[in-house]
Amino acid sequence: MSKPFANASPERVAELKESLAEIQQRVEQASPHKPTLVAVSKYKPTADILACYEAGQRDFGENYVQELVDKLPQDIRWHFIGTLQSNKAKILASLPSLYAIQTLTSTKAATALNNALPAARTTPLRVFLQVNTSGEDAKSGMPPLTSGAPPSAELTQLARHVVAECPRLRLQGLMTIGSLAESLAAAEKPNEDFAALVRTRDVLQDALAALGFPADGARWGEDGRLLLSMGMSSDFEAALAAGSDVVRVGTGIFGARHRKGEAASG
Repeated sequence: MSKPFANASPERVAELKESLAEIQQRVEQASPHKPTLVAVSKYKPTADILACYEAGQRDFGENYVQELVDKLPQDIRWHFIGTLQSNKAKILASLPSLYAIQTLTSTKAATALNNALPAARTTPLRVFLQVNTSGEDAKSGMPPLTSGAPPSAELTQLARHVVAECPRLRLQGLMTIGSLAESLAAAEKPNEDFAALVRTRDVLQDALAALGFPADGARWGEDGRLLLSMGMSSDFEAALAAGSDVVRVGTGIFGARHRKGEAASG
């Protein structure tokens, strides 16, 4: 590592290990398919990340480019989960520990990433296309697909662009941030946002095959299917039950988030 990192207090290490172990156990119980747990560490000090790393956690998520630049210990697999701006692509692409970008929404950003990846990188950068399943104006993402969606649909065209025009990227799957209302009602009924992402994945897979990129062509997904990233601290078990492959948990592991310099309120 380029610079030393401070260690968390023994009490904080014990707290983090306990929280992480609890979340890991709940993930395992909710799905038999060994989903990926991404620990969302935004606004958290590097000491917290190191404590989880030393407890065996490897996948971490950040929303801001600068946070990724500041937090690069060892062989962590970073997942960028913030708003992706094409003018930040060069910085992101230069990070050797960047494992995946889960918020791709435009061909411009895809092309910028593909062109900016250094020659020294030997593996494609995994990307997830963000889908706005709830239709909320405050959320980023493309509209979900329904059966019979035309090939000209925005999501289908972006997927085709990544697979056909961006050889240094790998279309890994789809990501969504469901609505709070659906999340809070998870114990009472199936989450409609999660169901919409599952349907979208199925339609998109068929569309890619129709465009000449079949599942067995090794150009997208994993084991012949696109992966789904859905579910956070409040609803990851419902997401796993609905078929999620990747869950993003922050508060459940690290506790409530506070911006840098912001005092805790309780």
